[in-house]
Amino acid sequence: MANWPDPRTTSAGFGGISTRADDAAFDAGLRSYMLSIYNYMASGVLVTGIVALLFAQSGFAAQILLGPGPLKYLLMFAPLGFVMVLSFGINRLQTGTAQMLYWAYCVVMGLSMASIFLVYTGESIAQTFFATAAAFAGLSLYGYTTKRDLSGFGTFLIMGVVGILVASVINLFLQSSALGLVVSILGVLIFAGLTAYDTQRLKSMYSYVAGTDMMGKAVIMGALSLYLDFVNMFMFLLRFMGSRE
Repeated sequence: MANWPDPRTTSAGFGGISTRADDAAFDAGLRSYMLSIYNYMASGVLVTGIVALLFAQSGFAAQILLGPGPLKYLLMFAPLGFVMVLSFGINRLQTGTAQMLYWAYCVVMGLSMASIFLVYTGESIAQTFFATAAAFAGLSLYGYTTKRDLSGFGTFLIMGVVGILVASVINLFLQSSALGLVVSILGVLIFAGLTAYDTQRLKSMYSYVAGTDMMGKAVIMGALSLYLDFVNMFMFLLRFMGSRE
């Protein structure tokens, strides 16, 4: 019987080289994709912070955000409008338009958040920000590296977001400090979970958008998701760590 070489052995070397090259290219593309998301997200947070600080120092923020009038509510709910336009209209938007809407949202969010500089001390805001940044980095790293499938938590976490929104609206009328504390605790936990979940979801999404026209839009929407996780976790955490003026 002739001792023919196993064809699986002879082709494994070339196939292995090709596979390794493909894997390396995929990993490089994934890193670039995630880095773009983080850059947009971090830049958006920076823009929001600068706008909030400058608006608070201008003197107009106290008149608008702490006083009566429709402009106060316009600034409060305008960010929600931008999120809805981006979320429901992203497939019809051009990538450039989506980018412009994202930056406009970050600016409007800054105007809305200027009130924190009127209520809390600058030192406590800075401490809370760095605490949030450290927590966000750790949670996002966990979501990126873990082998555990976090998709099962998605529905639960989204339901949690709806729950704290409803509880917050109810507490506007009840003015209960106990309910406010519970909402704040749950808010921190829910958006901490969403940070890890969204990071893993965005990582998994890369294989579907790589090399397509949706890549730019996926980066914007990914940045928006992580931006919302960061800002909401910061705002809920500020209720614990913030020292009032």
